[in-house]
Amino acid sequence: MDINSKSIWEYNTNNNNYKTLNSDINTDICIIGGGIAGINIAYKLYKNNLNFIVLEKNKICNKTTKYSTAKITAQHGLIYYNIKQKYGLSIARKYLNSNLKSIEEYKKIISNENIDCDFETCDSIIFTQDINRKKDIENEYKCLRSIGYTSVEILDNETILPNIKYSIKFKNQAKFNPVKYTYTLSNLFNEKIYEYANVKNIKRRNNKYIIYANNNKIICNKVILCTHFPIKDIPGFYFVKMYQDTSYAIAVNIKDTDFKNVYLNLDNPTISIRTAKIDNNNILIVGGNNTKTGDTALEKKYEFLENIAKQIAPNCKILDRWSTQDCMTLDQIPYIGKFSNFMPNFYITTGFNKWGFTTSIIASNIILNKILGNKTEIDDTFFSTRVHPIKNINKLYYNINQSVQSIFLNKFKIKKEILDKIPNDTGRIIKINNKKIGIYKDINGKIFKVHPYCSHLKCVLTFNAEDKTWDCPCHGSRFDIYGNILNSPANINIHIE
Repeated sequence: MDINSKSIWEYNTNNNNYKTLNSDINTDICIIGGGIAGINIAYKLYKNNLNFIVLEKNKICNKTTKYSTAKITAQHGLIYYNIKQKYGLSIARKYLNSNLKSIEEYKKIISNENIDCDFETCDSIIFTQDINRKKDIENEYKCLRSIGYTSVEILDNETILPNIKYSIKFKNQAKFNPVKYTYTLSNLFNEKIYEYANVKNIKRRNNKYIIYANNNKIICNKVILCTHFPIKDIPGFYFVKMYQDTSYAIAVNIKDTDFKNVYLNLDNPTISIRTAKIDNNNILIVGGNNTKTGDTALEKKYEFLENIAKQIAPNCKILDRWSTQDCMTLDQIPYIGKFSNFMPNFYITTGFNKWGFTTSIIASNIILNKILGNKTEIDDTFFSTRVHPIKNINKLYYNINQSVQSIFLNKFKIKKEILDKIPNDTGRIIKINNKKIGIYKDINGKIFKVHPYCSHLKCVLTFNAEDKTWDCPCHGSRFDIYGNILNSPANINIHIE
C-alpha cells in the first residue's frame, strides 16, 4: 500500500512563495514564526496599520499548523473543572469565554476577508469507554453550568465507536482547513513575510533588539516570539515550565460521511476524530496516540489509529499519515504576554496544549493590546511570567528529571556495536573511537550519521522508528536522518560532514 507521509491539508492549496531574507532590515515589530499564531498576530498588526515583518525559518504554515486536526473549539479536554480547582471560578469563566469568542472571531475574519477554507460549524464531543470516568464528566458539566455556559450537555447515546460509556458535548464549535485559511490571510500582507529566515540569536542593545537571521540583522523595537517552543531560553526559562508532546494522525478515504461533529476521548491512548472534504472526497481523520517527544515507546503508533479508522469505516482506504508536536504547559493554560519581566517589549505566545486555533486568536488580541498599551480582562488568565505551574511539583520533577537524565546520559553504558550488525531500517547510538555517533541504516542498508546530541542544550537524542527522526526527550527538538532541524527549540543542524 502506497501511503503518503504528509498532511491531508496539503492537497488543493496554493503553496505561496514569499521573499527570502537577504538584507538588513529596520522595523518597529518583528514576529518570529509563521505558523497560525504568527499569522493571526500579523493580521491584527496589519489591520491596525503597524510597521512589522514576519520571519519564518522554513515556509509559513509548514509545521504544527499544517499537521493538526484543525478543530476550532473551546472544549479542550476536561479542563474547566481543573482550572476552577487551581485558580478559581473567575479564571475558568474567562478561559471559556475567550475561547468561545475566538470561534466567533474566526467567522468574522473568514467572512470579512472572503476566505475559502471549508469552515463548518459542528458540535464537539468528548467521550470515554471507561466506566470509571463518569464522575469526571459530571464534574466538568457542573463546573461549566456554574460559570454560565448553557450550550453543553451530557450524552448517553454516542456511537461513533463501540462501548462508549459517557460523553459531553459543546454545541456550535467548528472545524476548517488551516492551510487554506493561513495562506489566504497571509496574502493580505505578503510583502511583510520572509521565509527561510533562520534566527540564530537575539540581543538587546541601546533599547532596541537585534535579531540575527541568516547573515543579516533585523533591528526593531519590539519582538513577538511565535516559534512554537521558544528558541530563546533565558531569562524566560520556558524549557522548565513546558514539554513537547508528539501526536500521530492518519487520513483515510471513506465512501460516505454520516457525521460532521468532532470527537476526542478521555482515555489512553488518545483518539481524535473528524471528517473533511478534500477534492470532493470524503476524508476521515483519526489522530492521537500521543506520547512525550523523545519517548522510546513508539511501536505501532499508526497501526493503532488504522484500527480505530476501520472500526468507523471498515472498507476505508488509508491515504496519508503524519505526526506533529505540541507544547504542553504544566497547568494546561498557555503562556501569552511578556517573555520576561526583564525584557521590555519582548512578547511570547506558546504552550497551546494542542488547542492552537482558538488560542492563537486569543494571543493575537492580547499581544496587540500590549503593543498598544492597553490592558485586557484576560491578562490574568494567560499571563506568561506566572510561576503557578511550578507548583505542580510532580510534573515539574518529571520535566527536570527527563532533562537531567538525558543531558548526563554519558553515564549510561552503550554497547559497542559493529555497523554491519545494526539491522536495516533501524537507528542506534554507537561508540566509534570513544565518540558517540547516531547511526540510521535504511531498508537498503545505507548508513546515515549524525551527532546524537541536541544542539539546543546537548541532551542525548532518541531514534523515533515510526517517523525516522532523532527526537530530544528534554525539550522536543527533532532532526531528520541527515541531521537537519525539523522542530525547535534547536536552531543548529547535527549532521556529520
